[in-house]
Amino acid sequence: MPLGTLDRRPPPFFHQGPSALTRLAVFSAVALFLMAADTRFAVTRPLRAGLAMLLLPVERVLEVPVQLTHSGGEYVGGLHQAQADLAKAQLALTTQSAKAARVDTLLAENTRLRALVDLKPALAVKSQAAEVLYEASDPFSRKIFIDRGASQGVVPGAPVIDEAGVLGQVTRVYPLSSEVTLLIDKEAAIPVLNTRTHQRSAAFGADGAALELRFMAGNADVHVGDLLQTSGVDGIYPPGLDVAKVVKVDPRADSSFARIALVPTASADGVRHVLVLEPMAMQLPARPAPEPEPTPKGQKAIKGTKK
Repeated sequence: MPLGTLDRRPPPFFHQGPSALTRLAVFSAVALFLMAADTRFAVTRPLRAGLAMLLLPVERVLEVPVQLTHSGGEYVGGLHQAQADLAKAQLALTTQSAKAARVDTLLAENTRLRALVDLKPALAVKSQAAEVLYEASDPFSRKIFIDRGASQGVVPGAPVIDEAGVLGQVTRVYPLSSEVTLLIDKEAAIPVLNTRTHQRSAAFGADGAALELRFMAGNADVHVGDLLQTSGVDGIYPPGLDVAKVVKVDPRADSSFARIALVPTASADGVRHVLVLEPMAMQLPARPAPEPEPTPKGQKAIKGTKK
């Protein structure tokens, strides 16, 4: 082979080209230029949009297993919850059916007993719905104001209840609103009946949001959990309305009376709508007029004197 035809260039392994520092400077300058151009002129925005459009099907395909796993877990959990709710609803329905059967039996028995002793049926209580406007600003009393007054037929002494029981009593009536004193007010009192023992007593407002049963003997038959309802003997509250439950019985040794704490069944906190009842005294028949005293024999009634 002639010597002039030999390739005297170094092999590619020794051919390095530009130095690493030079390449770093060039690529850094290009990167800075592209960032500035993209920020200023949004050069790469179409490129990013195109890549996002191309990669969207791939992302959707990759999300399918995750969505299937998540949906499967939710389906299984919802199925178990639905089965538990169904069992609970069936149990509640069975309980309500039993209660309804007992109520029907008691109503029939009550009707027979009333017919037997010729008692009058219970009085129908007139009522009207009202909305709570605001609570009184007096920190030493518990009162609320409702949007029904004398114009709507509200009278002083009218009971105020909600779905849980007795809230209080109307103590002041204005033309378009009324003031209701709650049972937990320290000046409030209500006659009650223990549904377990049928013993009558009086519940009074106490400090805070509680009631207390006063003037009960230390050995009175009152237990924690007893339900107290209106007795209906005061001529104001209709009988059978829930008032409070006994939460504490303290037979004090230093007094002949026990200290009995109650919690009201109806709470005024958060209540928006109430029911105003007509006092029972307005539906009872009027009292008969007293008969004149008979005149003794041998005497004539003196009608007047003659001049």
